[in-house]
Amino acid sequence: MNNRPAGPGSAGERLLQSHLGTTDRAAVFYDRQVQPQLTPMMREFVRQQTMVFLSTADAAGNCDTGFRAGPPGFVIDLDADTLTYPEYRGNGVHAGNGNILENPHLGLLFIDFTHHHIGLHVNGRAKVVSDAEQRSVYPHLPVDTAQSRKPALWVHLTVDEAYVQCSKYIPHLEPAPRPRGATANRPKDSDYFVAPAPAPDHGRPVGHGAGHPLPVMEHERLRLTPDQA
Repeated sequence: MNNRPAGPGSAGERLLQSHLGTTDRAAVFYDRQVQPQLTPMMREFVRQQTMVFLSTADAAGNCDTGFRAGPPGFVIDLDADTLTYPEYRGNGVHAGNGNILENPHLGLLFIDFTHHHIGLHVNGRAKVVSDAEQRSVYPHLPVDTAQSRKPALWVHLTVDEAYVQCSKYIPHLEPAPRPRGATANRPKDSDYFVAPAPAPDHGRPVGHGAGHPLPVMEHERLRLTPDQA
């Protein structure tokens, strides 16, 4: 599941660096920029961010990308080696979180589009835990993390590496409230790219998985212990 060589950078990276003659430049980047844990400046940067892009892959390497947003600091730095963020009900698919159950490698990309136009990559090993389990170890977590909703789950990331995303191609965006009425005539999200769904069949059985323990996969060896609090 992980064929990365010792030290930063994958075997594919190093092969291309050799082919394109950028090995020395890449070595400078690795030595200076790629950190094995979050620096104090990185932690402060994460606390200010309102969005993050996610990358996951299942056990076969099939990739998925995701996006999460919330109030500043909704991704919480528990310490220099650990980040966590809440997950809500959503559409019930759990594509990214399902990938994490199969393959714990998770990549996060934070981008500041407004002020310093800089980004931060954080890669590591993740696990999905219940709200009750996460709070039993980290009782200081906020109760209302976004829009007064209670998290269904938490994603818990142990950092392997963190490094800068250069600013050259980051556009400038200004935060603004959503225009009222601008989307009144557009389809609902669930119908935006597909035909409208048929009327629901109220006779179909309803799943009841919310109260069950989370499924256990191989990387459950990453399970939290009280001494991590």
